[in-house]
Amino acid sequence: MNPGAGWLRHVAEVVTKGTGEVERTADRAQVDVTFEALGAERSEAVSTLNQRISAIEPLLAEFEVRSRQLSAHDNWDNNQRVGSRASQQYVIWVKDLDRLDGLLAELVQAEPSWINGPSWTLVDDTEAIREAQREAVADALRRAEGYASALGRRLGPLLRIGDTEGGAHYQPRMMSGAASFEMAGPAGMVDQLNLKAQQITVSASCTAAWSLLD
Repeated sequence: MNPGAGWLRHVAEVVTKGTGEVERTADRAQVDVTFEALGAERSEAVSTLNQRISAIEPLLAEFEVRSRQLSAHDNWDNNQRVGSRASQQYVIWVKDLDRLDGLLAELVQAEPSWINGPSWTLVDDTEAIREAQREAVADALRRAEGYASALGRRLGPLLRIGDTEGGAHYQPRMMSGAASFEMAGPAGMVDQLNLKAQQITVSASCTAAWSLLD
């Protein structure tokens, strides 16, 4: 039997939670756009849709299209079939943000049924997450040292550490003057919107357990 096992089972400890946040300027925009068409039959609706989107496919070839999703279904009114509808939804990533206004203007000019964006993200969030994690650990340590001092004890070694629920994540921070774009109107309205990249708040949280010494 290990003579130290009993001491390890009964060692006093303090458990703290820490949070950390850093901000980065977004360097990627996402635009979601949907085109729709009607027809007497689904095949007709899809054919009309293909004609509509054929004009924008050359434009989209210059960007990273993350997904194309086609949908075709019948329309019903009081249990009566009243034609069909087809739609295609695009998810587009824009890394060269200087081209964002031009893309939006041309998409609006094509008169989609629905357009939403930009939503802002980071191309690579690794460094930002690590910095937020370092801040979270430092925050947990400061809290643990405070509890140890309040008890008249010394803080011992770290026993365990892990993410709290949710771990690390990031989200846009809404700023004065920032605007989301959700409209299907004249293309000339695009340059009147302030579509500059938003700040992204990257956060991390952890739970840590520390031993308490006499």
